[in-house]
Amino acid sequence: MTLPIPSDPPAPDEDLDAYAERMLIAALGGRTPHQALLDATRADPAGAEERAAAIAKNRERALKLLAALEKSQGKP
Repeated sequence: MTLPIPSDPPAPDEDLDAYAERMLIAALGGRTPHQALLDATRADPAGAEERAAAIAKNRERALKLLAALEKSQGKP
């Protein structure tokens, strides 16, 4: 079953559940949710290094922000 990818918001008379179902089917590209999950799991290790670097960078930024907040509140 191939449905066109909806690009516009649903019409006022269109059922939102039907619209959401069409969006889900289009996003899955004909795969079952289980197949999509398996594909995402298999692709996961490919970006692990990038995610680890982003996590480390965000942690560093958060610690700097925390230090600046503590400094502005007069905490040692």
